[in-house]
Amino acid sequence: MSFNDIFKNSFMNTVSMADLSVSQILTIFGITLLFALYIFFVYRIFTRKTFYNKSYNTALSAIALITAAVIITIQSSIVVSLGMVGALSIVRFRTAVKDPLDLVFMFWALATGIICGVGLFDVAAILSIAVTGTIFLLDRLPVAHSPMILMIQGIYCDMENAIIGIVSQYTKAYRVKSRNITPDRTSIVIELRVKDGGGLIQTLGGIEGIEYVSIIDHDGEVTF
Repeated sequence: MSFNDIFKNSFMNTVSMADLSVSQILTIFGITLLFALYIFFVYRIFTRKTFYNKSYNTALSAIALITAAVIITIQSSIVVSLGMVGALSIVRFRTAVKDPLDLVFMFWALATGIICGVGLFDVAAILSIAVTGTIFLLDRLPVAHSPMILMIQGIYCDMENAIIGIVSQYTKAYRVKSRNITPDRTSIVIELRVKDGGGLIQTLGGIEGIEYVSIIDHDGEVTF
């Protein structure tokens, strides 16, 4: 069998796969919609305690349906599939993703649309169960105490040693992020991990010359 025969047989099989009735297409969209709604509610539950973007969550459901429609369409002809690839290749998405986990839900929605578009609903169900279990299991794993940012301002220029001495009594995990020392003022920002933040602030506030002490939670990138 020559390459042309193999290519022709593959092409004919592709066309027959796309010979779907209206009821079959509606079934694919209906099942894809169920998976899309499932992704919608999982994302809503998972982001209940963090920043929730309803527009992004709605877009996830729409992406799954649109992807399924694209997969059904490109099965009808190799020419159509190549044209679709060329058309989509010029699209550029420049919306910033605020949370890396949002990419997981984005690819989950895309994969669900692709899988449902070819009729492998059991694979989509297994994928949804596996992704949901992985996300919630890893989210429940205990983590270390979140880092904090300590900001101190005093009226003397030689207060850093006293401040660091007190900080080292409450924690060994700290790092000076910035210091601004002038002839009549000291400003220091320290990243640290501490359990008794209230006691640390009270002790620092008792130092003569300290006029401002603040400690805030930090959920971004850390250096230790």
